[in-house]
Amino acid sequence: MLYNLSNILDKERFKRRSNDLYRKGVVVELTEKKAKRSRSQNSYLHLILGWYAMETGNTLEYVKRVYFKKLCNPSLFVRHKEDKYLGEENEYRSSASLTTAEMTQAIDRFRNWSASECGIYLPSPNEEDFLQSIEVEMDRQSEYL
Repeated sequence: MLYNLSNILDKERFKRRSNDLYRKGVVVELTEKKAKRSRSQNSYLHLILGWYAMETGNTLEYVKRVYFKKLCNPSLFVRHKEDKYLGEENEYRSSASLTTAEMTQAIDRFRNWSASECGIYLPSPNEEDFLQSIEVEMDRQSEYL
């Protein structure tokens, strides 16, 4: 069950429930729910990754994994794992696990890199007409992305 501890009623419910579990001496799990990124942020990311993919002739999945995660945002996405047989391997964290702030940072890094290193302008979230034209073009080219 979720409790919003900034709400006085939920605070009291949480205290009663946790005290009851404490008295019972049972095994419990306590986790903090952090803000996830918004649906609009997900859509925006998909559009700018798609635009970059179309501009460079790559697939959207390749752009996301290689340029967005590995090149521009390794501190947020790349996890090093030691494999018994293969040695050091890289794993990529899912973008779904990022907070809104982390995703904003990742998008800003990608947009800045794209403009400065590749000469490809990626629109900001408030450029609705540009984003809509990207969506239309991505739909047209969906079999190639």
